[in-house]
Amino acid sequence: MIQRIQSLYLLVVVILGTLLCFLSPVQFLAPTATEYIVLSAFSKWPLAVMTLAIPLLALVIIFLYRHRLLQARLCIMNVIFCLGYYALLALYVAFVVKGYEPINDIVLAGADWYLNIWAALPLVNIVLTMMAMRRILKDEALVRAADRLR
Repeated sequence: MIQRIQSLYLLVVVILGTLLCFLSPVQFLAPTATEYIVLSAFSKWPLAVMTLAIPLLALVIIFLYRHRLLQARLCIMNVIFCLGYYALLALYVAFVVKGYEPINDIVLAGADWYLNIWAALPLVNIVLTMMAMRRILKDEALVRAADRLR
């Protein structure tokens, strides 16, 4: 199970996804303040659900090693979750900058925002999940070819 390279790719996705749960992808600087205000993933529940779903789904994919086609489908679902994470993050940033959504009871209309380096972790997860999916499909083709020879 773990000796397969796709399991190692997915294990890295689990580690990076778990790390993303504890790091803030965006910082805001209020127009009148001199300190940064951090948007945590757990300050908004849809973003928290998406952040937790990515590593949990990758962990489930690792243990479905006997069902390769299901693994490939779930890899596609995990990529969609990563893209959905970016969509939700962009939506929250837009709402905060417009002043519709306060953070920690502070309205940040017109605030400057900065992406942290770990905002790229879902992009790395997308690449690793796609690499794992390619290897899963390659294993499936190998098994089917061996079945034809019997």
